[in-house]
Amino acid sequence: MQSPAEKYSHIKSLFEEKADADAAVSMSAYMKNRFPFYGIKAPVRKAVYQEFIRVERKKKQIDWEFLDLCFADEHREFQYLIYDYLLALKRFVTFEDLPRIKRYITEKPWWDTTDLLCKVIGDVSLRDPRVKDEMLCWSTEDNLWVRRASIEHQMSLKDKTDAELLGEILVNCFGTNEFFINKAIGCSLRDYAKTNPEWVREFLTRHEEEMSALSLKEAGKYL
Repeated sequence: MQSPAEKYSHIKSLFEEKADADAAVSMSAYMKNRFPFYGIKAPVRKAVYQEFIRVERKKKQIDWEFLDLCFADEHREFQYLIYDYLLALKRFVTFEDLPRIKRYITEKPWWDTTDLLCKVIGDVSLRDPRVKDEMLCWSTEDNLWVRRASIEHQMSLKDKTDAELLGEILVNCFGTNEFFINKAIGCSLRDYAKTNPEWVREFLTRHEEEMSALSLKEAGKYL
């Protein structure tokens, strides 16, 4: 059985084989040059570790030591691997793992990984009611990426969305000029409008004066 370090080294060698220097430049530029890339496009990247994740899933437990090694790597593809790994093993992610996910959100923050990890949190929320209070706490924190995660963690849950919780979180996040918060507010409402347009219309009517123009614009796209 491979150690976490051996797993990491194996994946790193595969990434290095697929590296594309020209693509790496453009991918990094798209992310405002915040992170270096190997330059591996998503379909190729996922194919690199598809079999690895299939084997990991059979073990029925999260190898957090391996994921921490991936997170420590400067290349953004390793952070995307963390998400794909957690999504594949999502039923083994627990409420007690949220501090680890929170660290992944805050220590190398940007919208790409925050939005991906929200899907993992959302799955945990369907299995553990303690996530509700935790997300309410996250919605009042100073860190904008933590607040964004609280706003977006129910996106794509459709009729499983806790509308009352969504409303409370959004209200907690009103009153900022932060683009990534106001955009998330609008996008979360736009997403839920596909399932419950009447609730969204009523929410917008009630809170229109408190919301930014960006949030209102995004929220109303499907109404």
